[in-house]
Amino acid sequence: MLRFMPVGDSMTIGSAGEHTWRYRMWRHLCATHGGPFTLVGPRETLHDKAADAPTSYAYAEPAFPRAHLAGWGEGWLHMAPLIGEAVRASQADVLLVSLGLIDLGFYTNAEQTAENVRAFTAEARAANPHVRMVWLPVIWNVRAADDAPFGAQVTTFNELLAKTAADLDDPTSSILLASVPETWDIHTDTYDGTHPNAVGEHKLAEAFAKAMHQAWGVGGEYEVTA
Repeated sequence: MLRFMPVGDSMTIGSAGEHTWRYRMWRHLCATHGGPFTLVGPRETLHDKAADAPTSYAYAEPAFPRAHLAGWGEGWLHMAPLIGEAVRASQADVLLVSLGLIDLGFYTNAEQTAENVRAFTAEARAANPHVRMVWLPVIWNVRAADDAPFGAQVTTFNELLAKTAADLDDPTSSILLASVPETWDIHTDTYDGTHPNAVGEHKLAEAFAKAMHQAWGVGGEYEVTA
């Protein structure tokens, strides 16, 4: 049984009524993986915007393993102290990580955020020395487009993330850097300039799927399904 843990911020947890890219990934792996797998993690809920709390179970499609480690307003800073126990408890094999926008927007600069990436990696490997990871760079959003200094921080962090992935990659605990979707458009792939709509959900899932298929032979070519 291969255990995948989605780790992320608001783009990963999603909000009430959404499918989430986690669901799109699950559907993709069901169609292409060819072996037993599941999604794992200590949390299952969506974010309820009305309550401003992660309390909703109102998935657009609830019939999938909803487990994850994602939170609205959480970043590498918040997940680094949590990932060790989450990996240990769930016996996660692969971490699908999409973090950084919150860190850069509210808590840490690019260099500090990169240090938290290293702390996260150390904690995950302490829990499972053979854990594999796929990191998605920070996806450009409306703030990055409108706020030049913030956009520069995003660019700098993504460069540091690539260098960190290369530095920390290990044959016994591989780290892949996924590619930001080339066609990502904040006007057509999000509903508010940041959070993915259905089209964006597919593009995020495809970014992870493509990295795993090309490097590890996990899954197959991504196809958009309902």
